[in-house]
Amino acid sequence: MGIKVCLKIENFFPLRLNFLYTLFMNARFQHHDSLRLFAEIARYSSFSTAAEALNMTKGAISYQIKTLEADLGMSLFQRTPRGVTLTGDGLKLLAICQSRYEEIEAEIQMLKGVSTLYLTVGVSTYFAARWLSPRLMTFMQSHPDVQLRIQPMIEFSEAEMQGVDLAIRWGNGNWKDGTVTPFMPMPSFPVGNTDVAGRVERLGIRETVTELTLLRDREDSNAWSEWLELAGLPPQARRDVLIVPDPNVRVQAVINGQGVALMDDLVGDELVGGKLHRLSDIALPDYGYFIVRPDRAAASEPATVFSDWLQDAVSVRNQSMNDSAP
Repeated sequence: MGIKVCLKIENFFPLRLNFLYTLFMNARFQHHDSLRLFAEIARYSSFSTAAEALNMTKGAISYQIKTLEADLGMSLFQRTPRGVTLTGDGLKLLAICQSRYEEIEAEIQMLKGVSTLYLTVGVSTYFAARWLSPRLMTFMQSHPDVQLRIQPMIEFSEAEMQGVDLAIRWGNGNWKDGTVTPFMPMPSFPVGNTDVAGRVERLGIRETVTELTLLRDREDSNAWSEWLELAGLPPQARRDVLIVPDPNVRVQAVINGQGVALMDDLVGDELVGGKLHRLSDIALPDYGYFIVRPDRAAASEPATVFSDWLQDAVSVRNQSMNDSAP
């Protein structure tokens, strides 16, 4: 005697739809609250300060960030003696969060009849993590009416500069695609790892630079040619040049022994820790960081306010360095 199984069609479809909906919801990102915590920690550059501001325990925040990092499959923060700084992935995620929060905030402000000023600043993750990020809190506290968005950039190409009001660029300031304002002079000098430093000590800088791969930020960069001329070394038409646009990757490449690079004082932690070594006292004096307003970007009040704040922040930094000098 057989058993006949009959499933009513009207019962089957709701079950299937419910199953597909459950699969869809499980596949979606589930940690939106953690994104807000992430943005607050980035704002304060400190788990402890963010926890206090949000009336939460540091352990609770740490757990949620670990869960967020595990879900995303990336590290968002780098721990330092001074607190935390954003990794490259962290900066990219922060830019995404800020753009969405700006849209929400703009809609809310429109409902309330309040106007808000917006500013998008393009900057390398290297400069943002090592200099800008720890200081941003002071700007945000002083100018709560300005919604600031940090846009991570690498090559500062025309495509990357789309939608950017200001950019902070490293180089000698010889760019023709915008209004360039000197911001923070920071001479560049050659660095290498411990093995390379030993070779310089044994053979001299001339022989060492001749034998090793030179790491450049762009194919058309003249920085190494200018440094060789300044050091009194013959210019070289070399094939062993590696183009590494991302300064963070360039630093790591030098540490890994893949060549030598022209860097600046922002690698101070690596120099103090012995991961990098300065190979010569000769430095490019005209190099540093510049504020660039793209030609297509109109001058605006928030851009002026931010530029003035940057100049003031540099003055405070220089004064602090002078006060601490022996």
